[in-house]
Amino acid sequence: MFLSHIYTFLVAFTSIFFEVSCSSSEFSLDGDYLLGGLFPLHEAEHAETLFSPEAIECFRQTSSDSGYQMFQVMRFAVEEINNSSTLLPNVSLGYEVFDYCSDTKNFPSVFSFISQNGSIKPKEKLNSHQTKVIALTGPYGNTRTITIAPLITMDLIPLVNYGATSYTLSNKLQYPSFIRTIPSNKDLIQMIIHIIKWFGWNWVAFLGDPDSKEGLQLFNNYIRNTGICLAYQEIISQSANYSLTLQKIDKLNINVIVVFTVPQYAKNIIKAAITNNIRDKVWIASETWSMNQQLLKEPGIEKIGTIIGITERFLSLPGFNDFIYKTKETTEVYPNDNTESEIHTNTCNQDCDNCSLVTAEENINEDPTFSFAIYAAIYTIAHALHKVLHCNMNQCNKNTTVKPYMLLGEITKLNFPLNGRQVKYDDNGDPAVSYAVVIWHTVTNPPWIEMVGTYDTYPEIYFTIDNLLMPWGNNTSSIPFSNCSVECKEGFSREHVGYHDCCFLCNKCPQNSYVNYSRDPYICFPCAENEWSDGGSVTCQTRSVIYLQFTDIPSIALIFSNICLITLLIIMVFIFAYNYNTPMVRSAGGNMSFLMLVCLIMSCLSAFFFFGEPTSVKCMLRNVLFTFYFTVCLSCLAVRAFQIVCVFKMNEFPNVHRLWVKNNGQWIVVTSFSVFYFSVCVMWMTFGPPKPFSDLLSFKQQIFLSCKMGHVISTSTVAFINVVLGALCILFSYMARDLPKNYNEAKSITFSIIFYIVIWIAFYTATFFINSKDNFLMNALVQISSIYGILFCYFLPKSYIMLFQPKKNTAAYFQTSIQNYTQTISRS
Repeated sequence: MFLSHIYTFLVAFTSIFFEVSCSSSEFSLDGDYLLGGLFPLHEAEHAETLFSPEAIECFRQTSSDSGYQMFQVMRFAVEEINNSSTLLPNVSLGYEVFDYCSDTKNFPSVFSFISQNGSIKPKEKLNSHQTKVIALTGPYGNTRTITIAPLITMDLIPLVNYGATSYTLSNKLQYPSFIRTIPSNKDLIQMIIHIIKWFGWNWVAFLGDPDSKEGLQLFNNYIRNTGICLAYQEIISQSANYSLTLQKIDKLNINVIVVFTVPQYAKNIIKAAITNNIRDKVWIASETWSMNQQLLKEPGIEKIGTIIGITERFLSLPGFNDFIYKTKETTEVYPNDNTESEIHTNTCNQDCDNCSLVTAEENINEDPTFSFAIYAAIYTIAHALHKVLHCNMNQCNKNTTVKPYMLLGEITKLNFPLNGRQVKYDDNGDPAVSYAVVIWHTVTNPPWIEMVGTYDTYPEIYFTIDNLLMPWGNNTSSIPFSNCSVECKEGFSREHVGYHDCCFLCNKCPQNSYVNYSRDPYICFPCAENEWSDGGSVTCQTRSVIYLQFTDIPSIALIFSNICLITLLIIMVFIFAYNYNTPMVRSAGGNMSFLMLVCLIMSCLSAFFFFGEPTSVKCMLRNVLFTFYFTVCLSCLAVRAFQIVCVFKMNEFPNVHRLWVKNNGQWIVVTSFSVFYFSVCVMWMTFGPPKPFSDLLSFKQQIFLSCKMGHVISTSTVAFINVVLGALCILFSYMARDLPKNYNEAKSITFSIIFYIVIWIAFYTATFFINSKDNFLMNALVQISSIYGILFCYFLPKSYIMLFQPKKNTAAYFQTSIQNYTQTISRS
């Protein structure tokens, strides 16, 4: 509603009955259907503050050769279509073109376009109102387009634009009749980001003009999560201090500068860079000035660095050069034509004093950035009209009443080839993107522009740059550096420094961790328990699982030794059984010696459970079997040592000795201790049993499967009991050191216990210097060695006498030894 009031006010303010009388052979052409055109033939370089309602006179402003070329492209396209026998046959297109140098001056032009027979009736319905033009193209620039677009929208006149890139115009709710033939800011910004990422830059500056605030906003949105940091940004005006801006950028060590402006601002920035001796920068030029021929030839531009531009894909317009030459020849033949002289007396913005002074060569060599866009705009309107008029290859139905909104409905459905490119539009009225990346060769004479890359979105997104064509060639080390921080080496994580994400320090990931740059470059992730890595890694490797194998050579040797030990013990049982009633067997303990041998055999079985993959049963048996049976054997040795002392040293206590012998004291002690120790082992296996565990620390690349001893208190209690038994054995053996040689078992017991203690001390000492696998191998070896110690020190000497010295295994021999000992004691 508010827009309608403004519209009505402007129309009423201009005049209720508005008539335009402009005649110019170059600015207008009669035809069956009229097209409108708005082109910047003049540019107001410096905006002046007006204190009265007066319009800027375009012909007094700076003339634009580029704008004049755009105008000629439209004339060429219309002439080409009118001469076509297949597109709009027997239908002619006309046009009326106005100079667009300011918003205020342009309103009369727009009112002329939307008028009917020189008048405007705002309240008239679409189906009854016939505007002067069926469609129009232009103007150049976002602000200029947004200013007039609402007026064009009121009548749904197709505004097929060639020079407005604002993404806001893609909103069909606000601008339903807006169509463009150049990509929007969104596509241009994405293209710039593609270039920055292609060369690995992340420390950039963005300079824009007041018309490019949307581009800056889109740039900030699209660089999120890309690793690109916008180190400096500024929207500059014509009166800005360009030198100060460039000094700030140079001080921040920014080497890539995006110049997202119209040519007037870009010219000021480049000239300031030359004046301030700004060197070795990379300038990314937006589409508006990337092909600017005047800046290309600016003195000193070769010193400021490399200029990379983005433009529409180069497409020649066949016949355009001939058209320009023909047009100029016609103009020169009639230099004083009365019609041409009327240009200076017209009241409309169709004055162009310098247009006739532009040579054909200057026109042809001017910036071609928007040539194809204008060419495609005119052909888009023509193809839509072709559809509305139901044309075939020979003729069109001229009886059809053509309304602008009819063309608008057909434009969104178009898909036609034009000079090697497919022209089609999406739901927002935006075309398929077909950009070219260009490089300015400013050090050559004359300077020139070369295409080095492409960016297309149809039929799929494709972007590439030929690095060999870049000024730094194929030597990648020469690519200009524009990063806040040097990229971390492989295996190093980042650490934030300052505000920007791309400013960081590099830290080497420790052992058993890795950095995954795609996941999070700022974290060293720990490896899983079954994995390992060296310091500075990007992946983890799977650890191999190891344990004591039956097939290992040390294991085979140990198992063989254990089998031999069991065999010897069994042989010893048979020897003792065969000599059961001899004095040597009785002196060795009689029946108790068999208990000791059986306990030693059972202890040997524990060594077999050290090999193979550990399980809960194996872990318990490898410890409890040896600990229980070997400790029972030790208790028997302690009792035997005590019993010898009682026989020979405690005669003064006959009652005690008698009770000990009568009640089989040795068996009571051994049985009681065995029951007690069995209960201790049961508690150990119940509350803190040995369990399988994975040793992750001993080997970097391997996981060693072994057994954990269990609860500390339980383990310590079991070990303490063994220590006490060993101490008692040594104590009683020491008391019986001077007994008869044949009865002096104390010496054998002492050697057995000392050997047992020494090898276990050596084992516990070695655990501090050997790794886990050897540690458990040593554990099995120490257990077997302990049994070997008792076998060789206690049982083997007696077996030797029984087998090879039977004379010493008689009652008389033993009696003689006792009598000699008694006489020795008596004499002393």
